[in-house]
Amino acid sequence: MQKKLIALAVAGLASTAAFAQSNVTVYGVADGSFDVVKVSNSAADGNNLGNTTRVSTNSSLIGFKGAESLGNGLTAVFQFESGIGFENGGSLSASRDSYVGVAGGFGTVVLGTLTGPTRALGSALDVNAGATGIGANTALLGKLGNHLVGTTDTNGSYTANAGCTTRSSTCASIFDTRWKNAIAYVSPTFAGLSLTAAYVANENKSTAGNLGTAAQANTTGYDVGLKYANGPVMAAVTYNAVDLGNNNTSFSGKSTDVADFRVGASYDFGIATVRALFDSTRADNYSTVGKATQNVYGLGATYNVTPAGKLLAQAYFARDLKVNGSSAKDTGAKLFELGYEHSLSKRTMLKAVYAHLNNDDGAAYDFGINATGVAKAGATVQGLSLGLRHTF
Repeated sequence: MQKKLIALAVAGLASTAAFAQSNVTVYGVADGSFDVVKVSNSAADGNNLGNTTRVSTNSSLIGFKGAESLGNGLTAVFQFESGIGFENGGSLSASRDSYVGVAGGFGTVVLGTLTGPTRALGSALDVNAGATGIGANTALLGKLGNHLVGTTDTNGSYTANAGCTTRSSTCASIFDTRWKNAIAYVSPTFAGLSLTAAYVANENKSTAGNLGTAAQANTTGYDVGLKYANGPVMAAVTYNAVDLGNNNTSFSGKSTDVADFRVGASYDFGIATVRALFDSTRADNYSTVGKATQNVYGLGATYNVTPAGKLLAQAYFARDLKVNGSSAKDTGAKLFELGYEHSLSKRTMLKAVYAHLNNDDGAAYDFGINATGVAKAGATVQGLSLGLRHTF
């Protein structure tokens, strides 16, 4: 349920008028599926995984949100949201969009753990309900050859990871996870236009005794987005830049800087929707190689075959990496998804999805949501998912 709500509000995808209530609301999503996944065609046969069954809880969540009128046009707002892995007794924590803030005629300011406009744009243009499941576009977006996976820790530090090794884990890029220790401003909407700007605090900054050493840390960043939404049209452009503050000794102690630029749009015909997304990721002073860039293109569509049934499809293409301006052969990948969602009521749906991720010989991408955890170079990762999604 797109009651990622303020996650999307923080991304400028919802109006500040949504905060005009004074009660506390409990909301959530229970999304479970039975999956059959397979990993084949790896460069080394020992890295293949035959048909494997599992039960997945696709970004299920529970949240509490509320607001209090302060007078003079001001409203205090808050939200605490936790993911729930109920297939294996997972615990609760404020790991999803959780914040406190104030809203008024000037817009909204919130601080906490936040979805930025870059992540929100990728989610908004994904065809899946809740932008989740094995076919989600996070399989390819922003990963820079699958080397910028994962998120910051509780202190704000980030270590670039190459791929995912934990089964059924989230395997999204640093740009497609939530920013901890962040503050964000969402403007009012003017003629369909709204602006979102977020800053990630350098809460992990080293003491003076560590400066100039490999232990130095000073991670900070910003995420800005401009969105236009009017009737059936939505279009947005975002830019997310992060200074990892990692004192990369391979480049005379210079920090690794990573950035992601996105532009995308969608059009709703009523009976059908179409959407397109371009994503460009860059890293400077990265690892031992220097500068690396990668572009990803995506197209998606939905079609209402009945008042209760919807077909969905999307295709994303990660081009080969460019390292210091030269193409790195066979480092791209392709993701294809075909699915069907059938609404049993306004809050409950059945869904079926087939996803196929084809890695080039030098790439090892995995599903962005509920990864297999074993994808290696050249692997074909595919799966069939049958599930039920209920929102409350």
